Amino acid sequence: MNKKLGYAIALLIALAAPFVGYPVFLMKLLCFALFACAFNLLIGYTGLLSFGHAAFLGTAGYVTGHALGVLGLPFEAGIVLGVLAAALLGLVMGLLAIRRQGIYFAMITLALAQMVYFAALRLPFTHGEDGLQGVPRGKLLGVVDLSNDLAMYYVVLAIFVAGFALIVRTVHSPFGQVLKAIRENEPRAVSLGYDVDKYKLLAFVLSAALAGLAGATKTVVLGFETLTDVHWTLSGLVILMTLVGGMGTLAGPILGAFLIVALENKLGDWGTLLAGLTGIDWFSTLGESVGIVTGLIFVACVLLFRRGIVGEIGAAWAASSRRRRPS
Repeated sequence: MNKKLGYAIALLIALAAPFVGYPVFLMKLLCFALFACAFNLLIGYTGLLSFGHAAFLGTAGYVTGHALGVLGLPFEAGIVLGVLAAALLGLVMGLLAIRRQGIYFAMITLALAQMVYFAALRLPFTHGEDGLQGVPRGKLLGVVDLSNDLAMYYVVLAIFVAGFALIVRTVHSPFGQVLKAIRENEPRAVSLGYDVDKYKLLAFVLSAALAGLAGATKTVVLGFETLTDVHWTLSGLVILMTLVGGMGTLAGPILGAFLIVALENKLGDWGTLLAGLTGIDWFSTLGESVGIVTGLIFVACVLLFRRGIVGEIGAAWAASSRRRRPS
């Protein structure tokens, strides 16, 4: 009941958010939150560390951008094509990667993702370093004009809620329980008769498809797609989001994504504000030191919040409940 109440409160806040904050920035937060949740499904619940998840985000973005901007397809078709492209890429990468475990799995995903990056750099329809520009938003069902930021925000919110609900349903399903068993003790799962490789492949493809959904939506929101979305640094950034928020928790990746994206976009403004309040000019240079600040936050979380922010809060709450329980 507490979780349902928390979800209801979060949804109400999200519904009211565009009347307080900048809708485009809020949509970007939601897209990266879905991306982090998709990645967490793989590492947090299956125990597979992928260093190539940016490939799915970027591939879906390019396919959707090309479908909408060049082929002139409607909004829904562009999103679906992007998700299908990411899922297909996930199937190919998964078939090659799941044969290995641990660091070898991670390195294979990184190598394959770098191949996707160089393909995006060379293929004609991606326009190389220039990327795709001027991607139109179109209309939802041919009726709702998505060039209106407020209308687009609620569509993105609906997409995020649908994706998150699918992840929650997956985690709490028998399929999700098998994934957790694989994460905890893969040899035992094998001994119980489960086809571990099949479950890992399904989880990989589902995670890729959801990452693609985030990438396709992000391209429509921002109106462009560049090589940044297929670069390995974005794969590292989503790992950071998940670890900071809380790996293996449902809300952790959302919080982690919000913190990291907000830092990247608002640190300069916060530094200027601090410089004005304190009179210390050094604060005005914070916008140029995003990487340093992000790294310090990561180090602090590793040292002080081993389970991530949400994980530590959950552990503290559970410990408090045990202490209050009569013996």
